[in-house]
Amino acid sequence: MKDIGKLFMEYTKYQYLGESDQQKGEPQPPLEKEYCEGEVIKLPKNFHKKEVTLNDVISSRRSLRKYSTVPLTLEELAYLLWNTQGVISKNEKATLRTVPSAGARHPFHTYLLINNVENIKGGLYRYNAISHTLVSFKLQEEIKEQMVAACLGQPFVGTSAVTFIWTVDIYRTSYRYGERAYRYVHLDAGHVCQNLYLAAEAIECGACAIAAFNDDLTNNLLDLDGENEFVIYLAAVGKKIKG
Repeated sequence: MKDIGKLFMEYTKYQYLGESDQQKGEPQPPLEKEYCEGEVIKLPKNFHKKEVTLNDVISSRRSLRKYSTVPLTLEELAYLLWNTQGVISKNEKATLRTVPSAGARHPFHTYLLINNVENIKGGLYRYNAISHTLVSFKLQEEIKEQMVAACLGQPFVGTSAVTFIWTVDIYRTSYRYGERAYRYVHLDAGHVCQNLYLAAEAIECGACAIAAFNDDLTNNLLDLDGENEFVIYLAAVGKKIKG
C-alpha cells in the first residue's frame, strides 16, 4: 500500500503534469450532465430557518447510524441538497455554489437513495443542482437492498431517511488541472459532506459518512462507467431518535 501511495503522490505532482485541455484551448465540459429520463420533482427554495448558531451545530455534530422513523419533509430534503450543492449563481463557464471546489469546477452529481421522505416514492433519484429539481432514476423495490449490499451490508444505508451518493465527473476537474484532479476531487468531496453534517444537525437530523463501499457494485447501480464518472462518497441522513 505504501508503494501505491507513493506512486499516487509522484504521479500527481505539478512538475509531472503536461498541458491541461483548458491550456490547450479545448472546449470545456458542460457544467452539469443532461437530465436522465424520469419524473421531475420541483424542490422548494424557501426554507424554514431554525434559530441555531454555527457553533451549536459544529459542537453537537456526531456521526449517527440509527434513525427515527419520522420522515423527512420535501422542504428538509431540499434544504440538505441546497446546502451541499446549491447553485448561487452561474455563467457559461462556471457555477458558484454553497461549497468550495477547486477552480469552481464542481465535478459532482448527487444521487439519492430515498427511503423515508414524505410524499416521495422510495428509490434512486438524481439531483439537478442548476434547476434545483429531483428526477426519478430507479424505483424498483429491490434497489434499496442492492445499495445496502453495495455498501458492504451496512444496514443504515437502507434505514436512513435518505442516503446521499456523490459521483464525480473527473474530466470536469482534469480539464483544468490534469492528473492533479485526482487529489482535488477528494478534497472537494470532504467539503460537500461536511456541509451535509452541519445542515443535517440544523434540522435535528444526523448524518454518517460512508467510504466503505464496493466501487463496481455502486457504479453499476448508477449505470456509471467507473472511469469517467464514478461514486466517490456516500452519507446516510435521518431524523434523530428523541428521548
